[in-house]
Amino acid sequence: MFQTCYGLSVSELLRNRFAAAPDKEVIYDGYRRLTYRDLQAEAQQIASGLSQLGVGKGDRVAVCLPNWHEFVTIYFAVARLGAILVPFNTRYRSDEVEYILQNSGAQVAFLTENFGNVPHFEQFTQAKERISSLKHLISVRFEADGLTSLEQLMEQGTRQAPPEVAINPKQDVFSILYTSGTTGRPKGAMLTHDNVVHTGVISAEMMNCTPEDVFLVAVPVFHVFGLVPSIVTTIAAGARMVLMEQFKADLSLALIEQERVTVKHGVPTMFILELNHPQFKRFTLSSLRTGIVAAAACPVEIVRRIRTEMGCDIVICYGLSETSATLTATDYSDDDLVRSETCGKALPGAEVKIVDANRQQLPPGEVGEVVCRGFGVMKGYYNLPEETRQALDEDGWFYTGDLGTLDDKGYLRIVGRKKEMIIRGGYNIYPREVEEVFYTHPGVMEIAIVGLPDTVLGEISCAAIKLKPGKTATEEEMKSFIKQRVANYKVPDKIVFVDEFPMTASGKIKKVEMQVQLKERLGAELR
Repeated sequence: MFQTCYGLSVSELLRNRFAAAPDKEVIYDGYRRLTYRDLQAEAQQIASGLSQLGVGKGDRVAVCLPNWHEFVTIYFAVARLGAILVPFNTRYRSDEVEYILQNSGAQVAFLTENFGNVPHFEQFTQAKERISSLKHLISVRFEADGLTSLEQLMEQGTRQAPPEVAINPKQDVFSILYTSGTTGRPKGAMLTHDNVVHTGVISAEMMNCTPEDVFLVAVPVFHVFGLVPSIVTTIAAGARMVLMEQFKADLSLALIEQERVTVKHGVPTMFILELNHPQFKRFTLSSLRTGIVAAAACPVEIVRRIRTEMGCDIVICYGLSETSATLTATDYSDDDLVRSETCGKALPGAEVKIVDANRQQLPPGEVGEVVCRGFGVMKGYYNLPEETRQALDEDGWFYTGDLGTLDDKGYLRIVGRKKEMIIRGGYNIYPREVEEVFYTHPGVMEIAIVGLPDTVLGEISCAAIKLKPGKTATEEEMKSFIKQRVANYKVPDKIVFVDEFPMTASGKIKKVEMQVQLKERLGAELR
């Protein structure tokens, strides 16, 4: 089923699945249900409308939308023209919006009026006054004077067919995906049609997907997790996707029951919130089959509960925006411990190795930087040749900035980011390793360990812990628990309890922001 999908452009992939089952439902977003015929037709109309605005091959199109069906139709419209999709995180603030519009040179932007208390219409209108390359704003689910609405663009698109565009899947860029920019300005990873199609198809193969599958897309579509192993994998399988506008545990559980969801992707936090929801046992989740857990370590206890209490035989994956998401994956034959402690092995066609500071390969078991190459690795960073040279060597190896080990069977274990490593009195502490141990504590719901400055030791470690509802604990109890399980220098110097963590839209804890908050909170106690 999948062999014929490799080597296609994004648009060709949809065309093939449309031809196979035109009247099968492909999208439900709580607002509309669309068939493959609807998706193909509306993508064609939007492509034609964009073409009439002057958008052609290689031109950048910004899209600032949540998980709505319109994002998916625009996605395939842009692909049809050979133009380049630039997704925007709906939480971006004005300076981030302006920087990415300026950097990408986007000609057109699709936007909401506001979402999640962020005034997108105001942001983009102000940016357009200052950025000469931005010619057109297209409103989605609202109307404003002087703006073309998506409906008007589609109406314009019915008057003529979009032009035929020759696309080289291996060379032509489909999307510029801006990384989160936790260290400086965001960088735009250029992903080709082949990057995203190959990754999406191999993800479908890995999970044994069929047209009978129903994907719950609760991860943001503007993030690589939504962009590739959610949208592209659904289309590759000829399956159906259920889009969640915003993740909420009770709504997610209700949608699984209502829509008979079979494939559920998420970050560990999403599964933790669902499993600990007070009404969890009320929902019928018998349709669940599999799904991907990625973006952070998944404690063994959570892996076990997902498989036993949710009946979902999850796959643990590792990847980045720069690798089009899925690079490594566990196998259905792997036990819970392997799934919790590793990210599996490199997928067929991908390679992973561990290197030292001099970029020399390390033997199994030694900690170093994770380096990879293969089908999903980006073409480079947009308009950043020096950063591209630093990240991609002449042999195509991408240097991820993640620290990890490979065992003698090829299983990858991530121990943290290079920039997150804590050096306490000359000893290296990898926060993720200690966090995983804390997750075995019955009261711990979420944890983040960060380094804080110390005039004697250079750095000390501080654990911020969010407890499960109804649980209580003290700093002394937590230190006593961890002292029995890790070397003494790895025991956090300070433990604080928090109600919430600052989170990215993709569900990761913002450790840099957490660090700032803890410095302020503990200021008087720090040396």
